[in-house]
Amino acid sequence: MTTKIKVLQVIPTLGYGGAETGCYDLAHYLAEKNCSSFIATSGGKLLKFVKRNKVKIIRLPVHSKNPFLIFINAVILSIFILLNNINIVHARSRAPAWSCYLACLLTKRNFVTTFHGTYNFTNSFKKFYNSIMLKSKLTIAGSNFIFNHINENYNEYLNRKKKLRVIFGILNNDYYNKKKNITIIKREKTKKDWELISNKFTILMPGRLTYWKGQEKLIEAMNILIEDYNNSNFQAIFLGSDQGRKVYKKKLINLVQRYRLSKKVKFIPNCEEMPLAYSLADVVVSASIEPEAFGRVSVEAQAMGKPIVASNLGGSKETILKGKSGFLYKHDDPRELAKTLNAVIELDHDTLQSIGNEGRKNVSKKFDVESMCDSTLREYKKLLNI
Repeated sequence: MTTKIKVLQVIPTLGYGGAETGCYDLAHYLAEKNCSSFIATSGGKLLKFVKRNKVKIIRLPVHSKNPFLIFINAVILSIFILLNNINIVHARSRAPAWSCYLACLLTKRNFVTTFHGTYNFTNSFKKFYNSIMLKSKLTIAGSNFIFNHINENYNEYLNRKKKLRVIFGILNNDYYNKKKNITIIKREKTKKDWELISNKFTILMPGRLTYWKGQEKLIEAMNILIEDYNNSNFQAIFLGSDQGRKVYKKKLINLVQRYRLSKKVKFIPNCEEMPLAYSLADVVVSASIEPEAFGRVSVEAQAMGKPIVASNLGGSKETILKGKSGFLYKHDDPRELAKTLNAVIELDHDTLQSIGNEGRKNVSKKFDVESMCDSTLREYKKLLNI
C-alpha cells in the first residue's frame, strides 16, 4: 500500500513575503497532487486566499519567541500531527522550527526546514538559536548564496548524514505577468491615488521600511542624480510598511525634505496587487546593504518585464543576468547607484523593453513555481522512501 504524503508547513505569519508565498503555493500544489496539506500559522493577509477545502489551517502563536509558548506550540502540534497522521513537518522560520523539532521528536515524524535568510548572529547563543534550522532530516537552501553561507558559518552544526539541498525560491509567473489582470482603468486609478505624474520616469523600490533594505541609499542617490547629473525628470515610489519602525520612517522623511525631494517621493504603505505596482514602474531598485537570501524583488521585477537595478549582494547576483535583464552596482554606494540609474534613465524605450523581455525569459526559465514545488515534492518522497 502506497504511503499518502501528509505535510504540515509551519510559518510565523502568512503574508506577502517570499517565504509566505512559497508556503502558500506549495500547500495548494500538494493538494492538487493528492497529498494532504496543512498550514500552521498565527495569521496573515494571505489566509483569506487559502482554499480551505484543499488546505487545512491551524491557528497558533508560532511567531512567538517566548520559550513557554514555543513549548506549548510543540505540544499542540504533536497532538495535531498524531490526529491527522502527518508524516512530514516543514518549518519555515526559527521560532516555529524549535516547536516543530520538539514535536517531531515526540511523534517520530520527518522534520524539514527551509533556510529563507542568512540568519546572522553576533554571539554564540544567537548562533545556537539559528542552528535549529539544521537539526532537520532535510534542510532546503533558497539559493546557492544561502547554501554557501550555511557551509561557511554553520559547519559545526552540519550533519553529513542529513541532507542540505538547494531549491531556488520561486515565483508565480502567471500572477506576475504584465499582460494579465492589469486593466488601464486600474492603472490610471492607482496613478491618481498615488499622485504620480505621467511623463516622469518612475523608480519603484518595494520592501518593508528597514535600514538594511537601503531606502536611505536610494534617497541619497536621487539627490546625486539632480546635483551631479542634472537629471531631475523622475519620481520614486517607496512601497512598503514601516512595520512599527516609526523612527526610521521619520528619518527617511527628514532626508527627503533635506534634499528637497518631497515632490518626487511617495511613501505607499502597501499594495495588495503587486503586479499593478510593478506595471507603473520604468525601473525597479533593490538597494539592500545586507545580502538578500534570494532577491525576490529582483525576480518579481524581471517577471513583470521591468529592468532591475540591484546591489551586488546575495541572491540578486544569481537571479539577474548582468547587463541583459538588469544591472548590479556596489552595495552601500549611493554614487554608483546614481550613476547606474542615470544610465538607465537615458536608455530609449525600445532598449528598456528589450531588457524587460530578457528578464521575463530569464525568470520563466529558472524560477517557475511548478519547478520549485515539484523539486520539493520529490525530496518529500525520498524521505518517505516512496
